[in-house]
Amino acid sequence: MSDTTRAGKREGPSDAAPAGVAGDLFAGEISERYRAILEAAASLFAERGYAATSVRDIGERVGLLGGSLYHYIKSKELLFIKIHDTALQVSEDRIRVAIERERDPWARLEAACVTMLGIQLDPRSITMPLMNDFLAVPRHVQESLIAKRDAFEQIFVVLVDDLPLAEGIDRGVYRLLLLTLLNNVGLWYRPGRLSPEEIGGQIVRIFRHEVQAAPSGGD
Repeated sequence: MSDTTRAGKREGPSDAAPAGVAGDLFAGEISERYRAILEAAASLFAERGYAATSVRDIGERVGLLGGSLYHYIKSKELLFIKIHDTALQVSEDRIRVAIERERDPWARLEAACVTMLGIQLDPRSITMPLMNDFLAVPRHVQESLIAKRDAFEQIFVVLVDDLPLAEGIDRGVYRLLLLTLLNNVGLWYRPGRLSPEEIGGQIVRIFRHEVQAAPSGGD
């Protein structure tokens, strides 16, 4: 999930399981007030983008201003990192659960792709808007985000390394092309003809380049 182009507003299947919805990401926070701040900030970042969201905007949404808000947060930058990393961790956890059900390397890759697209294309999810806001944040914040994104990408490093790919296919290039495609489906996807699950299956079929058995030596 490293694409940096902001996608337009999407519509998607309303009956899909919530994935990265602000209200679900922070259920584990002990403080109800802090949880409300995180949910408000996440929604605002997703709606308006990092640059267009101010600390004052966040405070107004939860009814806290000035020093009262800064009792819970240190800065907008750290707040964005917290929300970004939490959303990406939830996505990673969902993908890991999905691939653990499979043993075949291609089935595992398809499970990862389908789950990732389900997260990205859910119109209630804040995950992709946060991922796509990368260029809007300060450089030092980008460096923190990259560390988490690199950790997330390790899922696909392992999945691709396990594939029985044909000789001559560079696995690094293969992985980058696959992730670039997955990260950009939201730019063209419209609900209707194919579901996110079906698109994920199609992508894996297109990327399936298995080792071919050697021809037999007889006439």
